[in-house]
Amino acid sequence: MQLSKTCDGIKRRDLLKVGSLTVGGLTLPNYLQMAQAGQISSGRADRAIFIELPGGPSHLDTFDLKPNAPSEIRGSFNSIKTNVSGIEISEHLPKLAKVADKFCILRGVSHTLAAHRLGQEYVNTGSKPIPALEYPSFGAVLAKEKPSDSVIPSLVAIPRAAQGPGFLGIRYAALETNSTPSFGQSYSVRGISLPNGIGIDEVNRRQNLLQKLDRRFSELEKKNQLLDGLDQFGSQAYSMITSSQARHAFDISQEPESFAKQFGEESFGQSCMLALRLVESGVRLVSLQLGGWDTHQDNFSKLKDNNLPKLDAGLSGLLTGLEQRGLLETTAVFVTGEFGRTPKINQRTAEGGRDHYPRCMFMLMAGGGVQGGQVIGESDDTAAGPRHDAITPDDVAASFYHNLGIDPTLEFNSSTGRPITLVRDGRIIRELFA
Repeated sequence: MQLSKTCDGIKRRDLLKVGSLTVGGLTLPNYLQMAQAGQISSGRADRAIFIELPGGPSHLDTFDLKPNAPSEIRGSFNSIKTNVSGIEISEHLPKLAKVADKFCILRGVSHTLAAHRLGQEYVNTGSKPIPALEYPSFGAVLAKEKPSDSVIPSLVAIPRAAQGPGFLGIRYAALETNSTPSFGQSYSVRGISLPNGIGIDEVNRRQNLLQKLDRRFSELEKKNQLLDGLDQFGSQAYSMITSSQARHAFDISQEPESFAKQFGEESFGQSCMLALRLVESGVRLVSLQLGGWDTHQDNFSKLKDNNLPKLDAGLSGLLTGLEQRGLLETTAVFVTGEFGRTPKINQRTAEGGRDHYPRCMFMLMAGGGVQGGQVIGESDDTAAGPRHDAITPDDVAASFYHNLGIDPTLEFNSSTGRPITLVRDGRIIRELFA
């Protein structure tokens, strides 16, 4: 699966200072008071699947349609009913409409970062990006706080990680598959699957030689974060190569055809199935990407013919499969793009498109303590902004960590000893867990 290029191509060195955002939700004292009274359930997920939609999906054409708005805002898509009374979503998400009771829609999520990379860093960490510091991804934090068994990697990215470990250091970086699985085909990850002609005995022999060399030259090495991370990777790589459990986790051909079909035949859906197998085997967080949402032109045909069918099949299959395996109550699922799209349709092409719009967007959450079958937040009549108090990426990140049993106010020290709060401005969204 190719990662789609977005229109601005902004890199980290181009970061600018950003202003403050309005935050909603609960203050920490209020949250603790309500938690003590039993009004908020404690986090009960111990693993997670994070799905990013790079490019910024249009909220108006997916999970926040405005059928009564003027045509230049409403667009050509109709809404359909879901299996939850009163909740409607796009007609091109029929499979997700049938499982709406399994996820929660967050509407009126809002921020101010309209550049792709800035928005991506924000939703991947729950902290506004700043030039002087790189915040860690959700997976890096989970790998540090709740590491998996040594044989199984704590964090896997399919195919690549959108956000690194930041100030936590390289030892908490993701294992990247660098490829995606295909329907009906066996799947292997380079470095885990044994090449033809090499057996376990040969791997052991090479590992013993490396250990001897390491001892010989250890006095020449100075302890630092990079070497510590590389040592950890080497040890974990050896454990995974020699472990049938790890190799089995990546082998999606083990799944019955009847189970695999519900994910669809596209690579995204099969990646969702792989993610399920990985969290089932003990991986703490799997990150996925489905790109192609940067629809400045031909917004409706691109969504109808490509992105929405892929998302519909893959995500509905994931939620259903997690429930079938008894994993939904222990697996936190978080789906987001970096921003929404403009309410007013542009006229760059005959069909029209929508441009970057961070003031209003949607996010989806499911699993663990999240109560599915509900909508939290609301946008105004044209989906131009929140109708009431805005939900921010900080709030959603704090809630995601809470669902995983991690205190969002936890403090870490950077490599220079600077104390850094995990989610400084976020507030738990209590309705998610009510």
